[in-house]
Formats: sequence, structure tokens, C-alpha cells
Amino acid sequence: MKFRLAMLLSVLLLAACAGQPVREEVDDDAPDGAPEGEFDFSRIVHPEPRPEPRSAYGNHSPYEVFGQTYHVKSTAEGYHERGIASWYGTRFHGRATSSGEPYDMYKLTAAHRTLPLPTYAEVRNLENGRNIIVRINDRGPFHSDRIIDLSWAAAVKLGIEQAGTGKVEVRAITFDDPIQASTSPAQLPVLLQVGAFSEPERAEAVKSRLSEAGIKPVRSEPARTTSGSVWRVQVGPLEAIETVFELAEKIVALGLGRPQYVYP
Repeated sequence: MKFRLAMLLSVLLLAACAGQPVREEVDDDAPDGAPEGEFDFSRIVHPEPRPEPRSAYGNHSPYEVFGQTYHVKSTAEGYHERGIASWYGTRFHGRATSSGEPYDMYKLTAAHRTLPLPTYAEVRNLENGRNIIVRINDRGPFHSDRIIDLSWAAAVKLGIEQAGTGKVEVRAITFDDPIQASTSPAQLPVLLQVGAFSEPERAEAVKSRLSEAGIKPVRSEPARTTSGSVWRVQVGPLEAIETVFELAEKIVALGLGRPQYVYP
């Protein structure tokens, strides 16, 4: 690794307020950096921004880290900021993020101190013009001169992995009709909609991932919207409420977000 560990997010301490989870604690002496060997970046699935309910974890406000108090924004609407981005990698791979989802350094995700979890955001490298969309599902970075902490894959896509940091512009992506979390479906049977994708290849990749995890029945079907065709990935129909809850939690654990309830 070619940059100082101080440039990365330090291990989070337990927040003062109960119910505010933090990034899973790791050994302070554990090294952080890029994975060894080659990685096929064509395998990366780019996030498709979509309305999602707030995560059950990581949105408690206010919370305190290293003696500093932070207030989670009530909405991501209008958020636009320029500053320094850093990244984190192998040290946290597979460990729980603040939202409770496992951190996957091969996904395009990020950590932010105050945006709601999850939030989709466009991140642009101000030095080379590259831009990507990330899904923010973690808290950090807790250095005053950083505004966002990127996954290793996101840092590579933006071209800042070698330097360790880079000047970026972050703009939140919001929706006119955000959905609210629902604790249970309104009726049975129900479908769990994992996502709606503009490209069938992405839908098939998510479908395959669900099937490999033992989540079934799963299907990918085209649908027409006012903005064009989308491919909806759905699990079900499901008729037992216990199965609904079990599969929904498995989907969240895969890092795919909390599915929406759709009625056939």
C-alpha cells in the first residue's frame, strides 16, 4: 500500500447513543490496502439508483465518535459538496458496516458521516473527470479533512487508489417518491422486488447471485415505464410470512438493500 494508514478511516468507537451501530471493530495493527492478485473489473455491477427505505441501523441521530457529535440529515435532498475522498479496503472486507450490511470492497459503495443510509450519490474526480455512482451504506470518514470514504473498487474506478486520496465532488441522488420502510406486507402472496435495472445483463447478474445464495424462486422480467424499459428482479410469489421475512433479511445480508413488497 502506497499511502499512510492515517489517510484511512480509523476504527469507530462505540457511539454514545444506544442503537447506533458502528463499523465492526478490527485490530488497530491490522494492515489495510488493496487485495492481492488480479481482479476482473468487468464483474463489478454498477448500482442502479432507486428509492429505498431507511436502513434499520446506522441512522440514529445524533451520534458521537471520538468526542465529536454528528447529526444525520433528515434527507439527502440538495446535498452537494466538494472535498477530499479517501478509501478503505482489505482491513474491513466482510465486516459489518454501520448499516449492518457486510462491507464488500469489490462493490461501488461509500461511507459518509451524515447522509441517510442508504443514499445513492454521484462522485466525480475533479482532477481527471471520471465519475461513478456509489451506494452509501456506512459511516465515516472521521477525519476533518475528508468528506467521503470510498470502497476500494470505487477508488480504482475514480483513479485515486494509488494516491490514497483525491479531490472529488459528491452530489446526492434523490427521488420524488421515496418509499418508507414497511415492517410487513399488506397482503399475501407477495413478491420481493430486489431492483429494477435498465440493462438486462445487470438484472441477470443479480438474479444469478440470488439463486447462488439459495434465494428462490427468483425471476427477471421486462416492464415498461415512462422512461423506457426496465428489468425487474423479483423473488416469489411467497405465501408464508415467515419465508417473506427470512428471504428479505438474506437479501439485505447480500448487500442488495431491503427489497420492496410488490403484489402479483
